Amino acid sequence: AEAVTPVDEQAKEHLIRTEGVVRLDETGGRVDGKLRWMHVASTETITHLEMHDKRGRLAHEAIGILPKRTGWVMHDGYRSYDQYPDAQHALCNAHHLRELLFIHERYKQPWAEHMLKLLLEIKQAVESAHQIQLSALPGDQINDFERRYNELIGQGLKANPPPPAPDPPTPKKRGRVKQSPAKNLVDHLHQHQRSVLAFMYDIKVPFDNNLAERDLRMVKLKQKVSGCFRTNKYAEAY
Repeated sequence: AEAVTPVDEQAKEHLIRTEGVVRLDETGGRVDGKLRWMHVASTETITHLEMHDKRGRLAHEAIGILPKRTGWVMHDGYRSYDQYPDAQHALCNAHHLRELLFIHERYKQPWAEHMLKLLLEIKQAVESAHQIQLSALPGDQINDFERRYNELIGQGLKANPPPPAPDPPTPKKRGRVKQSPAKNLVDHLHQHQRSVLAFMYDIKVPFDNNLAERDLRMVKLKQKVSGCFRTNKYAEAY
């Protein structure tokens, strides 16, 4: 581990500066009896793994890749990532497909099924563009996809109105008003449209963040077999 440290530092510098899409993710695990977080930043050829006590902003600042990024980063939408507006954010659509399927099956809301099919249709269009070596989707096709996306968002908002105000009014509590999973999802897709459809606007951006999840797999497998890491030193070396 000490021998490869210089190479690891070069990998980190590459991930800060590369024009390619950098995938970000994290996973928790037990180290020395405490919950710690393994963070990954990767491209198809370079992977950097680093352990930290925290999951969010403090970890990002200590690792130092995301705060310095100005290019594309892909992640699952965890709120700490949004605190870095200098980067261009893309969201993992594998997560969206799973959530849309759940909303369709659990709440029987047609807009969710149609949105799922639309995202897969756009994915197929991007794959076809790659096959014929296009650098981007045609503008009229993008406009049509945007129109259909916005129509489905409208249907979702109509099916999931904001929760009614309490009667009689109660003292204001801190935090967000509790909403249904369907309302939360349609709000998320509405507010983060450009990040959800980043793979359509720039076809170099992947549809999902599966690469980062695969890069964390061996860490999870190690913990599954051993149950934990006994010390911070050996967790970091691993």
